[in-house]
Amino acid sequence: MLYSEIEMAGIEENIRDIRARIDKAARKSGREGEEIQLVAVSKTVEPERVNQAIRGGIEIIGENRVQEAEGKFKEITEPVTKHLVGHLQTNKARKAVELFDFIQSVDSERIAREISRRALDTGKVMDVLVEVNTSAEETKFGIEPEEAMTLIETIAGLEGIKIKGLMTIGLFSDNPEDTRPCFKRLKRFFEEVKAANIPGVEMKHLSMGMTSDFEVAIEEGSNMVRVGTGIFGARG
Repeated sequence: MLYSEIEMAGIEENIRDIRARIDKAARKSGREGEEIQLVAVSKTVEPERVNQAIRGGIEIIGENRVQEAEGKFKEITEPVTKHLVGHLQTNKARKAVELFDFIQSVDSERIAREISRRALDTGKVMDVLVEVNTSAEETKFGIEPEEAMTLIETIAGLEGIKIKGLMTIGLFSDNPEDTRPCFKRLKRFFEEVKAANIPGVEMKHLSMGMTSDFEVAIEEGSNMVRVGTGIFGARG
């Protein structure tokens, strides 16, 4: 599909708008916008438009599905860091390790061990985030908050992976304020893990906030937001 110059320019305009909003939210929390990493979630977005976003300043893209990414990445010609932000099944771990630079969705010992095994096979160290379910919604993936510290302590020593922080998806709601308690909870846990000084764990990234609630997430301490619709528009 060919896109007009107006449609392509709209992506770049959206990126500028999102970055301005990130900067404003960051300043409310006593930080600078440059401290917040923007992940452009490109689920179902055509490679041509992803390339345009990268040319517009995007440095990290996020994909939800390994199978979609496998075909798409062959056509993404611009240099970019690739994150897996969706749930990962163990039978997709080998391909995920091959395709991605970062996996944000580790939520069990089983998947962590499989990533470790596949990373060792390829001589790679995979940066990962532990996904925590802070909303108590059964439809969401993520380790339960009460079990998260045990999981981190269990997998911290695995070769081939490096725990770099935490990720969550806020409560599904039309009101961004409804998600604030989720983000507060993860930020508190983030600080608890950091204070524990667990060998093999670096609490660097706190990935919270999507198109509908990233400003609230930043106010609560997020330093990495995952924005798809706000950049590429509503999915078809």
